[in-house]
Amino acid sequence: MAKLRHLAIACKDPDAMAEFYIKAFDFKNVRTSDGPLAYGHHLSDGTIDLAILRFKTDQIGKGMEYTGLHHFGILVEDVEAAAKQVEALGGTHYMDQADPQRTGGFEVKLYGPEGVLFDVAEHAWTGSEPLPVPVKEAAE
Repeated sequence: MAKLRHLAIACKDPDAMAEFYIKAFDFKNVRTSDGPLAYGHHLSDGTIDLAILRFKTDQIGKGMEYTGLHHFGILVEDVEAAAKQVEALGGTHYMDQADPQRTGGFEVKLYGPEGVLFDVAEHAWTGSEPLPVPVKEAAE
């Protein structure tokens, strides 16, 4: 079963925003990054990765001044199958590991209904909980 494991917030001051959430909720800063797509911090409560980012490109068509929820990430067992399912339902591909601009902790970026951007990955984001291991029934 797929699990929500990543939320990304677009903001103007990632340092101040990360400090706020760390102090307010005792989240841990598990990674700071400055790549071609964004600068910011990845905070975690141990289950979900909360990325506080100042983006360097407009991926969602709202302009570079936009602040708020930017995208979310779903952890799946099979990225290819999940991406095919999303596209069969009308979602569209944005970027994946084969793309030259690909950087960061995602496998495939897709647009869903109303242009909402999300990641689909087979690996847990930094500080997030992996998929549960299926319990195999003992043979009789």
